[in-house]
Amino acid sequence: MVFKRRDRRPIWKLALEALWPRGGWGRAARYVQHRLHRLPDPPERIARGIFAGVFTTFTPFYGLHFIVAGSLAFIMRGNIIASLLATFFGNPLTYLPIGIVSMKTGYWLLGLNRDPSLHGSLGEKFAEAGEELWRNLLTLFNGGNPDWHGLSIFYHEVFFPYMVGGIIPGIVTGLIAYYLSVPVIRVYQNRRKGALKAKLASLKKKKKQADGSPAGD
Repeated sequence: MVFKRRDRRPIWKLALEALWPRGGWGRAARYVQHRLHRLPDPPERIARGIFAGVFTTFTPFYGLHFIVAGSLAFIMRGNIIASLLATFFGNPLTYLPIGIVSMKTGYWLLGLNRDPSLHGSLGEKFAEAGEELWRNLLTLFNGGNPDWHGLSIFYHEVFFPYMVGGIIPGIVTGLIAYYLSVPVIRVYQNRRKGALKAKLASLKKKKKQADGSPAGD
């Protein structure tokens, strides 16, 4: 195939780059910022997409963030591409603090008392819940007996508090991202328009000079 990599990377390297991209997360963030600035929509529409993407990172729907962000952007009439790019606000460096803030806020809103050490194994609990869900789905084919007890505990002690608690910090962080991005995107777009106009004027000037030159030149 034309676009197939010649050097096939091992699985461990793919996993490592998922946690820490080549060039670091700083370079990845600059790339996302550059892509956001070059989107053709008005700044407000792009910013609404950014809000949707950032807000989505505070939800516990791991694996579905693109779908959730795109749906929110569509409902808000925001830029869907911007919403997908903005989900990179959630990454291995930010998911833990996002989870801690969302869980603690959820416990507070629901009046629950839980051991704070729960947050340290948040990723492990999501992984265990995923494994148990998969095992229960397999019972549909192997004739086993499904056991939903662990998932019920996970839902009431982790998923639901996370979902409720992520709303407030998600909205606050999304609004901050919205109001910070609008002026930045507007300045970038105006500067880009000015550069394109200057380039077009230069090309027209060169064309006029070429058309007015003697035939023998």
